[in-house]
Amino acid sequence: MKINKIGIIGLGYVGLPLAVEFGRKYKTLGYDINSERVKSLKKGHDSTLEVEDNDLKSTLINNFESSLLGFKPTSNLSELKNCDIYIITVPTPVDKNNKPDFQPLRSASKMVGKILSKNNIVVYESTVYPGATEEICIPILEDNSHLEFNKDFYVGYSPERINPGDKTRTLTKILKITSGSNKYSALIIDKLYSSIIDAGTYLAPSIKIAEAAKVIENSQRDINIAFVNELAKIFNLLNIDTNEVLKAAGTKWNFLNFKPGLVGGHCIGVDPFYLADIAINKGYEPEIILSGRYLNDSMSQYVAEQIDSLIKKSDTNVNNLDILVLGVTFKENCPDFRNTKVINMVNYLIKLRYNVDVYDPWVDSEKFKSIYNFEVFNSMPSKKYKLVVHAVSHKIFEQINYKKIKNQGTLIYDVKGKINDFSDQSL
Repeated sequence: MKINKIGIIGLGYVGLPLAVEFGRKYKTLGYDINSERVKSLKKGHDSTLEVEDNDLKSTLINNFESSLLGFKPTSNLSELKNCDIYIITVPTPVDKNNKPDFQPLRSASKMVGKILSKNNIVVYESTVYPGATEEICIPILEDNSHLEFNKDFYVGYSPERINPGDKTRTLTKILKITSGSNKYSALIIDKLYSSIIDAGTYLAPSIKIAEAAKVIENSQRDINIAFVNELAKIFNLLNIDTNEVLKAAGTKWNFLNFKPGLVGGHCIGVDPFYLADIAINKGYEPEIILSGRYLNDSMSQYVAEQIDSLIKKSDTNVNNLDILVLGVTFKENCPDFRNTKVINMVNYLIKLRYNVDVYDPWVDSEKFKSIYNFEVFNSMPSKKYKLVVHAVSHKIFEQINYKKIKNQGTLIYDVKGKINDFSDQSL
C-alpha cells in the first residue's frame, strides 16, 4: 500500500509530536476542534511545549497540495478527505464517577467514518480497555462510512507512550507497540511507524493485546506508587523519614524505585479505571487495582491534614494563616495540569480556613482559572508565609530566594522530598 497522505485527529500532547514526525516523511494533515490551538500551531508555536518551535516551523508547509511532505494543521475536517491513513489521538478521560468517558473517541470515530474511503486504515492511539476498539469504535466507523470492516477498510491500535515534559524520552526514542485487524493491516501499520520511530516497534499479535499492554503499564505504576504512599502514612505514624527508608531499601539491586506523592495526570490517575471497568463488567471485582487508585486519590486530603497538623503544633491561632504552594501541574517541568491533584489539596486547605497562594511559572493562569476557578501566580508573590508546600519539583524552584518569603519560624511541607535545608522544621 502506497501512503500518500496521513490524517491525524487531535493535536494535543500525543497528536502534535506524531504529526510533526510524520510530516518529515509524508504529507500530513492534523485536525483539531480547537481553532485557537490550530491558529497558534500555524504560527509555529506549541503551547504544550512538547514540540520545539523550530521543529514545528521546519515541518509546516504553506502549499500543501503541491508538496510531497510536510505538516499542515487545520480545523476544517473536509481537508482530511482522501487520506490513506487516519490516526486518532483524542483524550480518553473518566467522568465524575470514574467511569470511562468514550465521548471524545466516539465523536472522532464518527468524524473519520464520514470521510472514510475504501482501503483506508484507521489507527487508534488513545488508551482504552481491551476490546474497546473493536466493540465501540469499529461499529461507528462502519455505520458512518457504509463500508465493511476488514473488507473495505482496516483498523489498528498503537498506544501512545508520550511522557509530557520529558525531553530525553521523546516520541522517536520510545519503542512503539503496533497492531492491526488482520495480517495485511498489521504489517502496513508496523512499517509506517517503523519509518519514524528510531527505537523500533513491537508488533503485537492482536489489537486486544496491544490495548491490554497499554492499560497495564500505567496501572502497574499506579499500584506501585500506592504502595509507597501507604508506606509514607505508616512511617509517619512511626516518626520515620520515608525518603530515608526508600533510600536504604534502594541499595538492593532489584528494589523498585518509586516515590510517594500526589498522583494526577491523564494516564496514571485515569487508566486503571478503564481496566477496572471492563473487569467489573465481566463479573470480576478488581481489588488491588481499585484499592491502589483510591489510596492515591486520598493523598490530597491526607497531605492537607498533615499540613494542618504541622501548623497547629507550632501556632494555636491557625485561622487565616498564609500558605504558599509551589507548583500545581501534575508533574514537574511541563505546563500540563490535567487531572492535577495539587488543586484538590489546595481546596482542602481552604476548607480548613487557610489563605492559600499558588506559584507556578509553567501554568497558563487564565486557562487554569477558567477550569478550576482559582488564580495561579506566574511570578513569586511578594509577601511572607507561615508555611510553604513544595508540591511539584519544577527545576526553576531551585533558584528561589526563600529569604524573601519566610519569617522566623516559617515551616515547609516537602511533598517531593527535594528540599533539605529550608527551615528549622520540615517534613
